[in-house]
Amino acid sequence: MSLSAAGRAEAGRPTSRAGARRVATLAFAAQGVAVAAVYTTVPAVTEHLKLSPLLTTTLMVTVALMAGGGSFLGLVAVRRAGPVATMRGALLTAAAALTLIGWAPGKAAVGCAYILFGIAVGALDVGINTRAAAIERAYGRSVFGSFYTAWSVGGVVSALLTAGAARLEWPVADGLNLQAGILLVLALCIRTHALPATSEETSDRPSDTPAEPPLGRGVWIRLLPFGLVLLVVYVVDSTVSAWSAVYLRQTLAASLTVAPMAYAAYQAGTVVGRAATDRLVQRIGPVAVVRVAALLVAGALAGMAAAPSWPFAVLAAGAVGLGASVLAPLCLASAARLRPAASEAILARLNLFNYAGVVTGGAVSGLLGSTGDFRLAYAAPAALTVLLLACARHFTRPPGPARTGSPQAVPHPVPPKG
Repeated sequence: MSLSAAGRAEAGRPTSRAGARRVATLAFAAQGVAVAAVYTTVPAVTEHLKLSPLLTTTLMVTVALMAGGGSFLGLVAVRRAGPVATMRGALLTAAAALTLIGWAPGKAAVGCAYILFGIAVGALDVGINTRAAAIERAYGRSVFGSFYTAWSVGGVVSALLTAGAARLEWPVADGLNLQAGILLVLALCIRTHALPATSEETSDRPSDTPAEPPLGRGVWIRLLPFGLVLLVVYVVDSTVSAWSAVYLRQTLAASLTVAPMAYAAYQAGTVVGRAATDRLVQRIGPVAVVRVAALLVAGALAGMAAAPSWPFAVLAAGAVGLGASVLAPLCLASAARLRPAASEAILARLNLFNYAGVVTGGAVSGLLGSTGDFRLAYAAPAALTVLLLACARHFTRPPGPARTGSPQAVPHPVPPKG
Protein backbone atom coordinates (compact mmCIF):
# COMPACT_ATOMS: atom_id res chain seq x y z
CA MET A 1 0.00 0.00 0.00
CA SER A 2 1.21 3.55 -0.74
CA LEU A 3 2.46 5.46 2.25
CA SER A 4 0.88 8.77 3.16
CA ALA A 5 2.99 11.92 3.44
CA ALA A 6 2.93 11.59 7.19
CA GLY A 7 4.05 8.00 6.95
CA ARG A 8 6.95 8.92 4.72
CA ALA A 9 7.95 11.71 7.05
CA GLU A 10 7.98 9.26 9.93
CA ALA A 11 10.17 7.00 7.82
CA GLY A 12 12.83 9.70 7.77
CA ARG A 13 11.75 11.71 4.75
CA PRO A 14 10.79 15.27 5.68
CA THR A 15 7.49 16.53 4.29
CA SER A 16 8.57 19.66 2.43
CA ARG A 17 7.16 21.35 -0.65
CA ALA A 18 10.16 23.69 -0.71
CA GLY A 19 12.65 20.83 -0.52
CA ALA A 20 10.90 18.91 -3.28
CA ARG A 21 10.85 22.05 -5.41
CA ARG A 22 14.59 22.63 -4.90
CA VAL A 23 15.39 19.08 -5.95
CA ALA A 24 13.19 19.30 -9.05
CA THR A 25 14.82 22.62 -9.94
CA LEU A 26 18.26 20.99 -9.81
CA ALA A 27 17.06 18.15 -12.05
CA PHE A 28 15.63 20.57 -14.63
CA ALA A 29 18.88 22.55 -14.61
CA ALA A 30 20.84 19.35 -15.12
CA GLN A 31 18.74 18.38 -18.12
CA GLY A 32 19.31 21.82 -19.61
CA VAL A 33 23.06 21.33 -19.22
CA ALA A 34 22.91 17.87 -20.82
CA VAL A 35 20.87 18.87 -23.86
CA ALA A 36 22.94 22.00 -24.49
CA ALA A 37 26.16 20.02 -24.16
CA VAL A 38 25.06 17.73 -26.98
CA TYR A 39 23.63 20.35 -29.31
CA THR A 40 26.39 22.95 -28.98
CA THR A 41 29.15 20.41 -29.60
CA VAL A 42 27.65 19.10 -32.85
CA PRO A 43 30.01 21.19 -35.06
CA ALA A 44 33.07 20.14 -33.05
CA VAL A 45 32.11 16.44 -33.01
CA THR A 46 31.32 16.60 -36.73
CA GLU A 47 34.70 18.10 -37.56
CA HIS A 48 36.60 15.85 -35.14
CA LEU A 49 35.16 12.61 -36.57
CA LYS A 50 34.73 13.99 -40.11
CA LEU A 51 31.03 13.16 -40.22
CA SER A 52 29.03 13.95 -43.34
CA PRO A 53 26.10 16.41 -43.05
CA LEU A 54 23.64 13.59 -43.74
CA LEU A 55 25.14 11.41 -41.00
CA THR A 56 25.07 14.31 -38.55
CA THR A 57 21.38 14.85 -39.33
CA THR A 58 20.73 11.12 -38.89
CA LEU A 59 22.41 11.12 -35.48
CA MET A 60 20.34 14.07 -34.24
CA VAL A 61 17.13 12.44 -35.46
CA THR A 62 18.20 9.21 -33.77
CA VAL A 63 18.63 11.04 -30.46
CA ALA A 64 15.03 12.25 -30.71
CA LEU A 65 13.70 8.82 -31.65
CA MET A 66 15.53 7.17 -28.78
CA ALA A 67 14.23 9.85 -26.42
CA GLY A 68 10.70 8.94 -27.46
CA GLY A 69 11.38 5.35 -26.52
CA GLY A 70 13.15 6.45 -23.37
CA SER A 71 10.03 8.27 -22.22
CA PHE A 72 8.20 4.96 -21.97
CA LEU A 73 11.12 3.43 -20.09
CA GLY A 74 10.85 6.45 -17.82
CA LEU A 75 7.15 5.76 -17.31
CA VAL A 76 7.95 2.22 -16.17
CA ALA A 77 10.69 3.52 -13.89
CA VAL A 78 8.42 6.16 -12.34
CA ARG A 79 5.78 3.55 -11.56
CA ARG A 80 8.31 1.11 -10.09
CA ALA A 81 10.80 3.38 -8.33
CA GLY A 82 9.17 6.82 -8.23
CA PRO A 83 10.06 10.04 -10.08
CA VAL A 84 12.98 11.02 -7.84
CA ALA A 85 14.86 7.77 -8.35
CA THR A 86 14.09 7.96 -12.07
CA MET A 87 15.57 11.46 -12.26
CA ARG A 88 18.73 10.39 -10.47
CA GLY A 89 19.30 7.28 -12.60
CA ALA A 90 18.62 9.11 -15.86
CA LEU A 91 21.04 11.90 -14.98
CA LEU A 92 23.82 9.44 -14.20
CA THR A 93 23.18 7.69 -17.52
CA ALA A 94 23.23 11.01 -19.41
CA ALA A 95 26.55 11.93 -17.79
CA ALA A 96 28.03 8.62 -18.95
CA ALA A 97 26.69 9.23 -22.46
CA LEU A 98 28.32 12.67 -22.68
CA THR A 99 31.66 11.18 -21.75
CA LEU A 100 31.26 8.46 -24.37
CA ILE A 101 30.37 11.02 -27.06
CA GLY A 102 33.56 12.94 -26.35
CA TRP A 103 35.82 9.89 -26.32
CA ALA A 104 34.17 7.99 -29.20
CA PRO A 105 36.90 6.86 -31.63
CA GLY A 106 34.62 6.50 -34.64
CA LYS A 107 31.19 6.75 -36.19
CA ALA A 108 29.73 3.56 -34.72
CA ALA A 109 30.87 4.42 -31.20
CA VAL A 110 29.55 7.96 -31.30
CA GLY A 111 26.25 6.66 -32.70
CA CYS A 112 25.87 4.29 -29.73
CA ALA A 113 26.70 7.12 -27.35
CA TYR A 114 24.04 9.38 -28.86
CA ILE A 115 21.50 6.55 -28.63
CA LEU A 116 22.28 6.12 -24.92
CA PHE A 117 21.94 9.85 -24.41
CA GLY A 118 18.55 9.96 -26.13
CA ILE A 119 17.18 7.14 -23.96
CA ALA A 120 18.43 8.86 -20.80
CA VAL A 121 16.93 12.24 -21.72
CA GLY A 122 13.56 10.66 -22.57
CA ALA A 123 13.40 8.89 -19.22
CA LEU A 124 14.48 12.08 -17.46
CA ASP A 125 11.70 14.02 -19.18
CA VAL A 126 9.01 11.82 -17.68
CA GLY A 127 10.59 11.85 -14.23
CA ILE A 128 11.04 15.60 -13.92
CA ASN A 129 7.70 16.57 -15.45
CA THR A 130 5.78 14.06 -13.34
CA ARG A 131 7.48 15.43 -10.25
CA ALA A 132 6.89 19.04 -11.33
CA ALA A 133 3.17 18.37 -11.87
CA ALA A 134 2.88 16.89 -8.38
CA ILE A 135 4.70 19.86 -6.85
CA GLU A 136 2.46 22.34 -8.66
CA ARG A 137 -0.60 20.55 -7.32
CA ALA A 138 0.84 20.73 -3.82
CA TYR A 139 1.39 24.49 -4.18
CA GLY A 140 -2.00 25.14 -5.78
CA ARG A 141 -0.58 27.77 -8.13
CA SER A 142 1.58 27.99 -11.25
CA VAL A 143 5.18 26.99 -10.55
CA PHE A 144 6.01 25.07 -13.74
CA GLY A 145 7.63 28.15 -15.25
CA SER A 146 10.25 28.30 -12.50
CA PHE A 147 11.38 24.75 -13.27
CA TYR A 148 11.84 25.51 -16.94
CA THR A 149 13.69 28.69 -16.02
CA ALA A 150 16.25 26.46 -14.31
CA TRP A 151 16.35 24.29 -17.45
CA SER A 152 17.19 27.35 -19.53
CA VAL A 153 19.82 28.60 -17.09
CA GLY A 154 21.48 25.22 -17.32
CA GLY A 155 21.42 25.50 -21.11
CA VAL A 156 23.01 28.96 -21.08
CA VAL A 157 25.78 27.84 -18.73
CA SER A 158 26.49 24.77 -20.84
CA ALA A 159 26.57 26.73 -24.11
CA LEU A 160 28.99 29.26 -22.62
CA LEU A 161 31.17 26.41 -21.36
CA THR A 162 31.24 24.97 -24.87
CA ALA A 163 32.22 28.34 -26.30
CA GLY A 164 34.88 28.79 -23.61
CA ALA A 165 36.34 25.34 -24.26
CA ALA A 166 36.54 26.13 -27.98
CA ARG A 167 38.19 29.46 -27.18
CA LEU A 168 40.81 27.67 -25.11
CA GLU A 169 41.21 25.12 -27.92
CA TRP A 170 40.30 22.21 -25.68
CA PRO A 171 39.57 18.88 -27.36
CA VAL A 172 35.84 18.24 -27.58
CA ALA A 173 36.24 15.32 -25.15
CA ASP A 174 37.53 17.63 -22.41
CA GLY A 175 34.60 20.01 -22.73
CA LEU A 176 32.07 17.17 -22.62
CA ASN A 177 33.85 15.62 -19.63
CA LEU A 178 33.49 18.90 -17.76
CA GLN A 179 29.77 19.03 -18.46
CA ALA A 180 29.35 15.36 -17.57
CA GLY A 181 30.97 16.19 -14.24
CA ILE A 182 28.36 18.91 -13.65
CA LEU A 183 25.59 16.35 -14.25
CA LEU A 184 27.22 13.95 -11.84
CA VAL A 185 27.40 16.55 -9.07
CA LEU A 186 23.76 17.61 -9.60
CA ALA A 187 22.59 13.98 -9.65
CA LEU A 188 24.29 13.35 -6.32
CA CYS A 189 22.48 16.36 -4.83
CA ILE A 190 19.03 14.91 -5.55
CA ARG A 191 17.19 13.85 -2.42
CA THR A 192 13.66 12.64 -1.74
CA HIS A 193 11.14 14.92 -0.03
CA ALA A 194 7.60 13.77 0.64
CA LEU A 195 4.92 16.17 -0.55
CA PRO A 196 2.12 17.26 1.81
CA ALA A 197 -0.61 15.34 -0.01
CA THR A 198 -2.45 12.05 0.25
CA SER A 199 -2.92 11.55 -3.49
CA GLU A 200 -1.10 8.58 -4.91
CA GLU A 201 0.36 10.57 -7.76
CA THR A 202 2.57 12.57 -5.37
CA SER A 203 4.19 9.51 -3.90
CA ASP A 204 7.99 9.45 -3.92
CA ARG A 205 8.21 5.70 -3.92
CA PRO A 206 6.62 2.76 -5.71
CA SER A 207 3.12 1.72 -4.76
CA ASP A 208 1.59 -1.72 -4.43
CA THR A 209 -1.88 -0.40 -5.21
CA PRO A 210 -3.52 -1.46 -8.49
CA ALA A 211 -2.68 0.49 -11.63
CA GLU A 212 -4.90 3.35 -12.70
CA PRO A 213 -7.71 2.45 -15.13
CA PRO A 214 -7.25 3.28 -18.84
CA LEU A 215 -7.42 6.96 -19.57
CA GLY A 216 -10.19 6.61 -22.13
CA ARG A 217 -10.78 8.20 -25.52
CA GLY A 218 -12.22 11.39 -24.04
CA VAL A 219 -8.97 12.22 -22.28
CA TRP A 220 -6.97 11.66 -25.46
CA ILE A 221 -9.24 13.97 -27.42
CA ARG A 222 -8.73 16.68 -24.80
CA LEU A 223 -4.99 15.96 -24.85
CA LEU A 224 -4.69 16.56 -28.61
CA PRO A 225 -4.51 20.40 -28.51
CA PHE A 226 -1.64 20.22 -26.04
CA GLY A 227 0.07 17.64 -28.22
CA LEU A 228 -0.19 19.92 -31.24
CA VAL A 229 1.27 22.81 -29.26
CA LEU A 230 4.20 20.69 -28.10
CA LEU A 231 4.73 19.46 -31.65
CA VAL A 232 5.07 23.02 -32.96
CA VAL A 233 7.14 24.19 -29.99
CA TYR A 234 9.68 21.43 -30.45
CA VAL A 235 9.84 21.85 -34.21
CA VAL A 236 10.93 25.40 -33.42
CA ASP A 237 13.11 24.36 -30.50
CA SER A 238 14.99 21.66 -32.41
CA THR A 239 15.48 23.94 -35.40
CA VAL A 240 17.15 26.54 -33.18
CA SER A 241 18.79 24.26 -30.62
CA ALA A 242 20.16 21.49 -32.80
CA TRP A 243 21.21 23.58 -35.78
CA SER A 244 21.81 27.18 -34.74
CA ALA A 245 25.50 26.49 -34.09
CA VAL A 246 25.83 24.84 -37.50
CA TYR A 247 23.83 27.68 -39.12
CA LEU A 248 26.18 30.29 -37.71
CA ARG A 249 29.21 28.23 -38.69
CA GLN A 250 28.23 27.26 -42.23
CA THR A 251 25.87 29.97 -43.47
CA LEU A 252 27.03 33.05 -41.55
CA ALA A 253 30.75 32.17 -41.41
CA ALA A 254 31.07 32.32 -37.62
CA SER A 255 34.03 30.76 -35.82
CA LEU A 256 33.77 27.71 -33.56
CA THR A 257 34.02 30.08 -30.60
CA VAL A 258 31.08 32.20 -31.80
CA ALA A 259 28.92 29.36 -33.19
CA PRO A 260 27.43 28.32 -29.81
CA MET A 261 26.33 31.88 -29.02
CA ALA A 262 23.00 31.60 -30.86
CA TYR A 263 22.10 28.67 -28.64
CA ALA A 264 23.23 30.64 -25.59
CA ALA A 265 21.09 33.62 -26.67
CA TYR A 266 18.11 31.33 -27.32
CA GLN A 267 18.41 29.86 -23.83
CA ALA A 268 18.95 33.30 -22.30
CA GLY A 269 15.68 34.37 -23.90
CA THR A 270 13.98 31.34 -22.40
CA VAL A 271 15.34 32.24 -18.96
CA VAL A 272 13.66 35.65 -19.15
CA GLY A 273 10.42 34.27 -20.57
CA ARG A 274 10.12 31.41 -18.13
CA ALA A 275 11.03 33.56 -15.14
CA ALA A 276 8.00 35.70 -16.00
CA THR A 277 5.67 32.84 -16.93
CA ASP A 278 4.09 32.13 -13.55
CA ARG A 279 3.47 35.81 -12.85
CA LEU A 280 2.02 36.43 -16.31
CA VAL A 281 -0.34 33.47 -15.94
CA GLN A 282 -1.62 34.86 -12.66
CA ARG A 283 -2.03 38.36 -14.11
CA ILE A 284 -3.45 37.93 -17.63
CA GLY A 285 -4.21 34.20 -17.85
CA PRO A 286 -2.61 31.40 -19.88
CA VAL A 287 -4.68 31.96 -23.03
CA ALA A 288 -3.38 35.50 -23.53
CA VAL A 289 0.17 34.43 -22.68
CA VAL A 290 0.10 31.68 -25.32
CA ARG A 291 -1.26 34.00 -28.02
CA VAL A 292 1.31 36.74 -27.43
CA ALA A 293 4.11 34.16 -27.33
CA ALA A 294 2.99 32.64 -30.64
CA LEU A 295 3.12 36.00 -32.43
CA LEU A 296 6.57 36.76 -31.00
CA VAL A 297 7.92 33.39 -32.14
CA ALA A 298 6.64 33.92 -35.69
CA GLY A 299 8.30 37.33 -36.01
CA ALA A 300 11.58 36.21 -34.45
CA LEU A 301 11.90 33.16 -36.70
CA ALA A 302 11.44 35.37 -39.74
CA GLY A 303 14.16 37.66 -38.41
CA MET A 304 16.52 34.75 -37.86
CA ALA A 305 15.94 33.51 -41.40
CA ALA A 306 16.72 36.95 -42.86
CA ALA A 307 19.74 37.71 -40.63
CA PRO A 308 22.55 39.27 -42.71
CA SER A 309 25.26 38.29 -40.20
CA TRP A 310 25.72 36.23 -37.06
CA PRO A 311 25.07 39.07 -34.53
CA PHE A 312 21.57 39.56 -35.98
CA ALA A 313 20.95 35.82 -35.89
CA VAL A 314 22.02 35.69 -32.25
CA LEU A 315 19.58 38.47 -31.31
CA ALA A 316 16.76 36.81 -33.25
CA ALA A 317 17.48 33.48 -31.56
CA GLY A 318 17.12 35.21 -28.20
CA ALA A 319 13.71 36.56 -29.25
CA VAL A 320 12.60 33.09 -30.37
CA GLY A 321 13.56 31.77 -26.95
CA LEU A 322 11.65 34.55 -25.21
CA GLY A 323 8.43 33.61 -26.98
CA ALA A 324 8.75 29.83 -27.20
CA SER A 325 9.87 29.42 -23.60
CA VAL A 326 6.47 29.84 -21.98
CA LEU A 327 4.63 27.32 -24.15
CA ALA A 328 6.02 23.96 -23.03
CA PRO A 329 5.62 24.46 -19.26
CA LEU A 330 2.06 25.81 -19.63
CA CYS A 331 1.22 22.95 -21.99
CA LEU A 332 2.54 20.25 -19.66
CA ALA A 333 0.91 21.80 -16.60
CA SER A 334 -2.51 22.05 -18.28
CA ALA A 335 -2.28 18.53 -19.67
CA ALA A 336 -1.30 17.05 -16.30
CA ARG A 337 -4.47 18.52 -14.79
CA LEU A 338 -6.61 16.36 -17.11
CA ARG A 339 -6.04 13.36 -14.84
CA PRO A 340 -3.81 14.14 -11.82
CA ALA A 341 -3.78 10.53 -10.56
CA ALA A 342 -2.33 9.36 -13.89
CA SER A 343 -0.15 12.36 -14.72
CA GLU A 344 2.91 10.19 -15.42
CA ALA A 345 0.98 8.27 -18.12
CA ILE A 346 -0.37 11.46 -19.69
CA LEU A 347 3.04 13.13 -19.71
CA ALA A 348 4.78 10.06 -21.13
CA ARG A 349 2.34 9.99 -24.04
CA LEU A 350 2.46 13.73 -24.48
CA ASN A 351 6.22 13.36 -24.89
CA LEU A 352 5.51 11.57 -28.18
CA PHE A 353 4.39 14.90 -29.64
CA ASN A 354 7.47 16.49 -28.11
CA TYR A 355 9.85 14.12 -29.85
CA ALA A 356 7.81 14.05 -33.05
CA GLY A 357 8.45 17.80 -33.17
CA VAL A 358 12.15 17.30 -32.44
CA VAL A 359 12.41 14.68 -35.19
CA THR A 360 10.49 16.78 -37.69
CA GLY A 361 12.31 20.01 -36.95
CA GLY A 362 15.71 18.40 -36.65
CA ALA A 363 15.39 16.27 -39.76
CA VAL A 364 13.91 18.94 -42.03
CA SER A 365 16.35 21.61 -40.84
CA GLY A 366 19.31 19.26 -41.17
CA LEU A 367 18.32 18.19 -44.67
CA LEU A 368 17.76 21.78 -45.78
CA GLY A 369 21.03 22.80 -44.17
CA SER A 370 22.94 20.02 -45.93
CA THR A 371 21.77 21.54 -49.24
CA GLY A 372 22.59 25.09 -48.17
CA ASP A 373 19.04 26.25 -47.35
CA PHE A 374 19.25 26.88 -43.62
CA ARG A 375 17.43 30.20 -44.01
CA LEU A 376 14.35 28.41 -45.32
CA ALA A 377 14.58 26.04 -42.36
CA TYR A 378 13.99 29.00 -40.02
CA ALA A 379 11.34 30.69 -42.14
CA ALA A 380 9.09 27.63 -42.58
CA PRO A 381 8.21 27.00 -38.89
CA ALA A 382 6.83 30.53 -38.55
CA ALA A 383 3.72 29.43 -40.44
CA LEU A 384 3.04 26.72 -37.86
CA THR A 385 2.31 29.31 -35.18
CA VAL A 386 -1.25 29.45 -36.53
CA LEU A 387 -1.80 26.15 -34.70
CA LEU A 388 -0.64 27.75 -31.46
CA LEU A 389 -3.19 30.51 -31.79
CA ALA A 390 -5.96 28.00 -32.49
CA CYS A 391 -5.09 25.81 -29.48
CA ALA A 392 -4.60 28.64 -26.97
CA ARG A 393 -8.18 28.50 -25.65
CA HIS A 394 -7.60 25.03 -24.16
CA PHE A 395 -5.05 26.24 -21.64
CA THR A 396 -6.23 26.51 -18.04
CA ARG A 397 -5.14 28.22 -14.87
CA PRO A 398 -3.97 26.00 -12.02
CA PRO A 399 -6.57 25.53 -9.28
CA GLY A 400 -6.26 27.76 -6.25
CA PRO A 401 -4.95 26.46 -2.93
CA ALA A 402 -7.26 24.35 -0.82
CA ARG A 403 -9.50 26.29 1.52
CA THR A 404 -8.87 23.99 4.43
CA GLY A 405 -5.95 24.73 6.68
CA SER A 406 -4.67 21.17 6.52
CA PRO A 407 -1.42 20.68 4.62
CA GLN A 408 -2.80 17.31 3.52
CA ALA A 409 -5.52 18.88 1.40
CA VAL A 410 -5.00 18.79 -2.33
CA PRO A 411 -6.98 21.17 -4.56
CA HIS A 412 -9.26 19.56 -7.09
CA PRO A 413 -8.04 20.32 -10.64
CA VAL A 414 -10.36 22.06 -13.05
CA PRO A 415 -10.44 20.37 -16.47
CA PRO A 416 -10.08 22.53 -19.58
CA LYS A 417 -13.28 23.61 -21.29
CA GLY A 418 -14.07 22.73 -24.85
